[in-house]
Amino acid sequence: MASAPRLLPPASPPTTAASPLRHHHAILAAAAPRALRPINPPRLRCRAAATTTSGGGPLVLEGSSGAVAVREFVTLDELRAAVRLRIRTFYEYATDSYGAEFVEDGEERVVVGSLDLNQCLWLPDELTGKRPGANESSHTRAYLSNVCVAKELQRNGLGYALVDKSKKLAREWGITDLYVHVAINNEAAQKLYNKCGFVYESEEPAWKARFLGRPRRLLLWLDLKKDHV
Repeated sequence: MASAPRLLPPASPPTTAASPLRHHHAILAAAAPRALRPINPPRLRCRAAATTTSGGGPLVLEGSSGAVAVREFVTLDELRAAVRLRIRTFYEYATDSYGAEFVEDGEERVVVGSLDLNQCLWLPDELTGKRPGANESSHTRAYLSNVCVAKELQRNGLGYALVDKSKKLAREWGITDLYVHVAINNEAAQKLYNKCGFVYESEEPAWKARFLGRPRRLLLWLDLKKDHV
């Protein structure tokens, strides 16, 4: 009697000198003044501040005196703060603040949302995008990952603002095809990405999700050549 075959993870696409695994990686985050941290979550709405620059101005939390700046994080303190927010959001840990604090120009600020923008062919243990095609430059593909917003400030436009900023940065990198993975049972995230212009491309096989011990994932695609921020 033959034994049942062992489930093995799919082989990773090969990496060659002509097509390196990764070219750019950036952490984008939303940071607010530390004074925005009240005992009870505020009822706030995000709106874009008026600006004459192509990069856009800061987000303003209506009903408050502070601004939420959405930008690329580069300093170690900023990156550590973004990581602490992810631990708090994904693992429901350290719930005494919205996110993680850091000091900028003598002012205490707190991270309330973040994501990764990865210019690469594929991400480990994730579905691989089909675009651009085999006859086009695969260097113009990128993925969003680790998208999170502090739970107290979800459904206030921060997620949309982070994705919107990442689309602008991706265009600066020459990206034409932007992807994001989302759990099949995460309807709120799916609605956010659909609002941002992403459409369904493929989904993870059930056996792979079982092997990795997680909910099945959908792969959503955005054509940056046609999408206009």
